[in-house]
Amino acid sequence: MLQENKMGTMPVNKLLISMSLPMMIAMLVQALYNIVDSIFVARISENALTAVSLAFPLQNLMIAFAGGTAVGVNALLSRSLGEKNQEHVNATATNAIFIFAITALLFMIGGLTLSHTFFSIQTQELDIIQSGTIYAMIVVGGSFGLFGQFITERLLQATGRTTFTMITQGLGAIINIILDPIFIFGYFGLPEMGVAGAALATITGQIIAFSLGIYFNIKHNPEISFIFKGFRPDMHIIKQIYAVGVPSIIMQSIGSIMTFMMNRILISFSTTATALFGVYFKLQSFVFMPVFGLNNGMIPIIAYNLGAQKFHRMAKTIQLAMIYATSFMVLGIILFEGIPEILLSLFDASQQMIDIGVPALRIIAIHFIFAGYSIVCSALFQAVGKGTYSLMTSLVRQLIVLLPVAYILSLSGNIHLIWLSFPIAELASVLLSTFLFIKVKKTLHF
Repeated sequence: MLQENKMGTMPVNKLLISMSLPMMIAMLVQALYNIVDSIFVARISENALTAVSLAFPLQNLMIAFAGGTAVGVNALLSRSLGEKNQEHVNATATNAIFIFAITALLFMIGGLTLSHTFFSIQTQELDIIQSGTIYAMIVVGGSFGLFGQFITERLLQATGRTTFTMITQGLGAIINIILDPIFIFGYFGLPEMGVAGAALATITGQIIAFSLGIYFNIKHNPEISFIFKGFRPDMHIIKQIYAVGVPSIIMQSIGSIMTFMMNRILISFSTTATALFGVYFKLQSFVFMPVFGLNNGMIPIIAYNLGAQKFHRMAKTIQLAMIYATSFMVLGIILFEGIPEILLSLFDASQQMIDIGVPALRIIAIHFIFAGYSIVCSALFQAVGKGTYSLMTSLVRQLIVLLPVAYILSLSGNIHLIWLSFPIAELASVLLSTFLFIKVKKTLHF
């Protein structure tokens, strides 16, 4: 039998901070890497920046499968810990590693064989196609580091050891930042590799973080034991993982579809508009990543206390998460509304990008104030096993409302109107999230 974990005993505010803060710091470092990565790529050319922007849906798709599956693993592991079922904890962890390995293999094959086709259907610019294909083949073809990093970090996170997760994520991102200029521009006697160098720096950081994650799980995570001797996939456990994970995978994959379709809408105006959209996503990650880190700390707390039937602790966790998430979003609004020119200048923005980008950042930032609430609600739904609710809210905000509104507004010929689709879609998501939140609250009586 397992002893009571800190997730069931520590004061909730202290627990949420201790669980979330390392994740938030790690994700802030990751967001910083995302920005620095594009800053270096932008120094090559605007076409190089556009190529990396067009590759974003592929990277987001990998993260969707890794992150979505990890949500299912995390929720099942945390509930098993709360129920003090050690055998199920170990079996869940072992089967999780198996399904992550299979998923990584499929993406590696796809990245090496389909990258050129992916870029060819988006643009006729040969330079963008060539640069994007090379970038995607390396990043997606070498995806085992990303998938390995995700699973090892989530196993640590599920048992409350988020400090180790902070170290692996932070170190991986820092290595990326250090290697980016070295590989891209050919410092210290290395060849100048351009966008290929940016991709190589990315997978190097991921592989090192993965390796460190293995070490931390073996040496510092005694609540989970990996039993591979005589291993056979347990379809019951895998189904339980995907019962929560598949809606989350689909939900996060929707982001890839949304980005791909928005790129198609924007590239009809100019390649600069597409590059700007990529820049926006890099910048907004600096605002959203801390909230996602907060969610990563919140999900195991809620899942654990659901298993332990401590509903008052669940309610307190949700309340505090809402307050903290909204605070981060307010800071983001201040930055985007106050200094958009400075933010864009970080990416060596042309005058055309600045002319498009300043009003774009200010209009899109309106939806931040709603987004914090929606993101916390989504995490709650995932933690209590209502992954389909998260899927529904994501469909509304990124496909059902956002894309049709963006397309209709694009018909005006005024690119500035397209950005209004973001706050409109987010408002619709808030209304649906509130309805579903009330429904969950009545069901669980917290």
